[in-house]
Amino acid sequence: MSLDGTYDADNIFAKILRGEMPAARVFEDDHVLAFMDVFPQAKGHTLVIPKHSTARNFLEEEPQVIGPLMLGVQRVARAVRAALKPDGLVITQFNGAPAGQTVYHLHFHIIPRWEGVALGRHGEGMADPVELKALAAEISAMIA
Repeated sequence: MSLDGTYDADNIFAKILRGEMPAARVFEDDHVLAFMDVFPQAKGHTLVIPKHSTARNFLEEEPQVIGPLMLGVQRVARAVRAALKPDGLVITQFNGAPAGQTVYHLHFHIIPRWEGVALGRHGEGMADPVELKALAAEISAMIA
């Protein structure tokens, strides 16, 4: 998919927001929802999405949504750091298929990194839902 297109209200993240699909939820407020990536690249790989948006990517998002979204990303990233004690964090966002985007609902990835531990490929393998729920609780407990 290109950078242009029509928002699909049946994308997986929209279904999670509506409660039609399960997710290991980490954090939620009026503006954002954070949950564990089911195809993680590293232990603790967390996604943050805007709750009231039909933007497919960052370029389409309304400016008034960006501020609260970025605050949510920062808040969750700090909790991931506090809970898992990684050596570093990747905070990334993709726009269009050529850039690596696979779900067309604006979202950010927070990926913990540890020295000497290789980064997995996204979509390589599905995580254990029980482990994701435990990680979500661990990270959630560190939300300030």
